[in-house]
Amino acid sequence: MKDALSFHYVQSQDARLFTVVCLPEGAQRCPVAVYRTPYVDAAQHLPEEEICAQVQQDFGDFLRYGFGVVYQHCRGRGKSEGDCIPYLNERQDTLALYDWIRRQPFYNGEIYLYGRSYASSVHLVATPFAQDIKGAVLEVQDSERYNCNFRNGFYKIGLHGNWYVNMYKKKSLPVKHYVPESFNMLPLRDFSQTVFNEKAADFDEILQHPSANDPFWRTHTGGEEAHNALVHAHIPILLITGFYDIYTGGIFDMWRSLDAETRAQSALVVSPYDHSGKPDKQPVHFENGMISEHLADYRQKWLAAIRDQQKMPFETGKVTYYKLFDNTWHTDDFAPGQQSMMLPLGEAAKTYRYNPYAPASFKGGLSCNFGGTAYQDPPFQRPDILTVYTQPFAEDTCIKGKMKAQLHVASSCEDTCFYMRLSLCLPDGDLGLRDDIQQISNFDTAYVPGQEITLDFSFDEHAFVIRKGQKLRIDISSSAFPLYVRHTNNRGLSCDQTTARIADNTVFLQQSTLTLPIE
Repeated sequence: MKDALSFHYVQSQDARLFTVVCLPEGAQRCPVAVYRTPYVDAAQHLPEEEICAQVQQDFGDFLRYGFGVVYQHCRGRGKSEGDCIPYLNERQDTLALYDWIRRQPFYNGEIYLYGRSYASSVHLVATPFAQDIKGAVLEVQDSERYNCNFRNGFYKIGLHGNWYVNMYKKKSLPVKHYVPESFNMLPLRDFSQTVFNEKAADFDEILQHPSANDPFWRTHTGGEEAHNALVHAHIPILLITGFYDIYTGGIFDMWRSLDAETRAQSALVVSPYDHSGKPDKQPVHFENGMISEHLADYRQKWLAAIRDQQKMPFETGKVTYYKLFDNTWHTDDFAPGQQSMMLPLGEAAKTYRYNPYAPASFKGGLSCNFGGTAYQDPPFQRPDILTVYTQPFAEDTCIKGKMKAQLHVASSCEDTCFYMRLSLCLPDGDLGLRDDIQQISNFDTAYVPGQEITLDFSFDEHAFVIRKGQKLRIDISSSAFPLYVRHTNNRGLSCDQTTARIADNTVFLQQSTLTLPIE
C-alpha cells in the first residue's frame, strides 16, 4: 500500500485500535485532522485496504486542503479490539492516539480535531488540550453527560436509552432482550440485568443520579473529563448544532460558558434541522438551510483559516443561525429579544387522569430526543392530553431565545409530573417546536396532595417567525413515551419504584402562562 494511504493497529492499554492514515499527495509532513468513531459496524468484515480506500474518499476534502487524516475505529467497534462501553475508555484511547501521531514521520507539530456527535465526545473527554492541538470542529455534541441522560430528573429514553442499548458491547453482546417498553419495567434498576443478562455498572449508576447537582456528575462514570471541557480551550473552535438537534440547549450552554479568549476566536453555527444537519427526515425543508449549502467546505475552511491566519469563514465571537420561516441566515450575539409577550393559557381549571400504565406519546424528539421536529397528531384524541391554542397573532412576530412557561397545578399524589409541548400551527399541520418536563418534587420535596403549586418550564433556544394570523398550540400532559421514562406518581428515586399509581392532575389555566421572547 502506498505510503500516503496505510492502516495500523494502535495499542491503547489492553486493546489494539484499527487506524487509517491518509496523507495529501506528495506530503512528507503535514497538519493532521483526527477523527475517531464507533459507527463503523459495516466495516467489521471488510478488508483493511477497502476500508482505507473508503476513508480516503470520504475525507477527500480534508486532503485537498492539505490536511492529513488519521481515522480510527473506537474500541469494540469495526476492526478495533475490546468491548464498547460508551464513554468509559475514550479518554485513554484518544490520548493514546494523539501520542501515537506525535511519533509518526508525517507529524508536523499540528493536530486538529474533528468529530460529529459521539465522534466529538472522544475529543471532549481528552481535555485540557496539549499545545500542538491548534483548532477544532466539534459538531452536535454536548460536553455535559447529565444533559445526555436526563432533563430535569427524567431519563431520556429517546436519546441516551435506546442509543446505549445499541452501543453496549456491540460486537461481543450483539443480541439484547430489548424493546422500548423495557424502560417501563419496575423497578427500573433491573433494566441492565434483564436486557443484557448482565449488570452494566455504569448504566445502573447513572439511573441512580437524576439530579444535575449530584456530585456523581463529577466522577469518571458521570463524565467528569468532559465537564466544562472547552471553557479554557484557548483554540479556535467551530461548534455546530441545529434548532432540532438532540443537544441544542447544551451546546448553547457550552458557547456561553467559554472564556472570553476562547469565544473571541470561536464560532457557533445553528441550522434549522435535527442531529443529522440534513432535511432528509424532517417535514419542512428550508431554503439554503443546510450549513454546507450556506457555506461549502465549512469544516475545511475553518481549519485552513486557523493555519493561514486568514479571515474565518464564520464571524468569530458570534452565533450564525438560521431563522425559521423567515428563511434567512443571521449572525449576532444571539441575545434574547428585549421584549417579551406573556400569553394566558385559558380561563378554567381542567383535570385529567394520568395512568402510568398507559402513557401518552408525541411525535418528534424536538431538541431533547432523537427525531427532530414533526407534525403533531390531531388534538383532543386522548383525555390525558390537554390542548389549548393562543389567539391568532396580529402581526408577524420573531421569537428569539428561550420561551418560558408557568403551570399552576395540583395533584392527588405526593409527586407527579407535567409535560409541555409547543407547536406552530401551519397550513400543513401543527409543527413541533419545543418541549419540557417537570415534576412537583423539583419544586417542593414535601408536597401535600391537593395543594396548588406553580411549576416553571424553560424551553431550549429557538429562532423562528410566527406569521400574522398563525397560532401556537400548547399540549399539556403527564407523560411523553418513549421520549422520557414515565413517572410512577410516587415520591422518591425513579429507578427504585416498584409500583405505579393513578394521579388526578389539575391545571389551572387561568393562572398559567407562556412567555415569548420577542426580537
